[in-house]
Amino acid sequence: MAEPDSAPEYADVLIVGAGLSGIGAAARLRAEHPELSVVVLEGRAVTGGTWELFRYPGIRSDSDMYTLGYSWRPWRSEQAMAAGADILAYLRETARECRVDELIRLNHRVLAADWDEGARRWRVQVDTPAGAAEFHCGLLWSCAGYYDYAGGYRPSWAGEADFGGVIVHPQEWPDGLDYRGKRVAVIGSGATAVTLVPAMAAEAAHVSMVQRSPSYVVTLPGRDPVARLAQRRLPATLAYRLVRAKKIAEATAGYRLARRFPERVKKLLIARAAEQLPEGYDVARHFTPRYRPWDERMCFVPDGDLFAAVRRGAASVVTAEIETFTESGLRLRDGTEVEADVVVTATGLRLLPFGGVALSVAGKPVDLPETMAYRALMLAGVPNFVFTVGYTNASWTLKADLVAQWVCGLLTRMRREGARVVVPEPDPSVRRLPFMDFRSGYVQRSLHQLPAQGDREPWRLRQNYLTDRRTLRRGPAEDGVLRLS
Repeated sequence: MAEPDSAPEYADVLIVGAGLSGIGAAARLRAEHPELSVVVLEGRAVTGGTWELFRYPGIRSDSDMYTLGYSWRPWRSEQAMAAGADILAYLRETARECRVDELIRLNHRVLAADWDEGARRWRVQVDTPAGAAEFHCGLLWSCAGYYDYAGGYRPSWAGEADFGGVIVHPQEWPDGLDYRGKRVAVIGSGATAVTLVPAMAAEAAHVSMVQRSPSYVVTLPGRDPVARLAQRRLPATLAYRLVRAKKIAEATAGYRLARRFPERVKKLLIARAAEQLPEGYDVARHFTPRYRPWDERMCFVPDGDLFAAVRRGAASVVTAEIETFTESGLRLRDGTEVEADVVVTATGLRLLPFGGVALSVAGKPVDLPETMAYRALMLAGVPNFVFTVGYTNASWTLKADLVAQWVCGLLTRMRREGARVVVPEPDPSVRRLPFMDFRSGYVQRSLHQLPAQGDREPWRLRQNYLTDRRTLRRGPAEDGVLRLS
């Protein structure tokens, strides 16, 4: 990859997105490939991605920080499930320490990218504060996540115009929203809802979590006792590695157990929820999901804060479908009236693959639903394009770290072999499967927009960190599919 003599600006690697994945990717490249030029384009005016965008009360990680943090940069706090502001500070400190901030161009929104077969590079169209611009790059790496930053998923209900209060979506939380002493209804039962309810219950008159059906709600310690001991007695890096390994082992074992013995694990999780609720509470109605553990993502709550809010009467859970908004709140299909001054629609995300960038190869648009993902990080028939998508059953960064290691190994191999182009060759004999085997609403609503996965390696998406670590950590292996030229 050699830099051309003239504009447009060229980068050996162009990264789209300056959030958790993008900062980690750029830091890894700086450390392992300092000879390469790297540019990070961020469409917003600030870095941090998810952790800057979401500002609703109580925003925090829904994974432990020992695995959500980077493998090579210790999370030094004892707080296992951290506040959003602390995660954002961690990201920005990492960017400064690794000099990634020098590579980031803010307010540079990537619109489209076309692979030039003759020049063997991407021509990338970008909207900048100075107007339209074009960048060229050898490798295009999407670290834009998979959801739409412009707005979340929000269904509409009858009677909304009659409601006399405020309706707000967590992704568009307004500054200065005052809910102190007011009645709040949070619509939803996912990670955002179970975070909002106890946080708002601390100041609201009462918070009702209105759910169509329950999710699995699992208590984790806010401060990990093993981490506390290790951080006090061991060097920081060693303590971090030890606790991180423990967390990975626990998460992997827990997931495997749930998939192998779903009914036993379901009974155990429901029993633990019941132990934290008032005697006689209708656990079957409000905390017993219709699906098996890990068919959808678990909702983890630090120190059982949601259950504590219910126990003290500051919050309640109401399970029924919404019939209509009323002037004073919600009326449900079972006849229940939920009074509210503020309604929060914690109804989920809208997916937007690769940040909405329109990809084409030699002028021909890439039809994502017709493509197939190679190792869940490249697309069949699309040269020199990599993307980062994290796990649905574990911390996002576990997968992001592995993708970054794989890309660095790929670049080393390309340099060694004198290759400028890398592309997974399509295999018509591979049977197509949905990209994610996951029942969460935001996934099911958007599967038609996503590439497929295949029924066998290396086209199969494995939601398994230990398996991926064996296949991805050292870079691309000879598999007869990935072609370098």
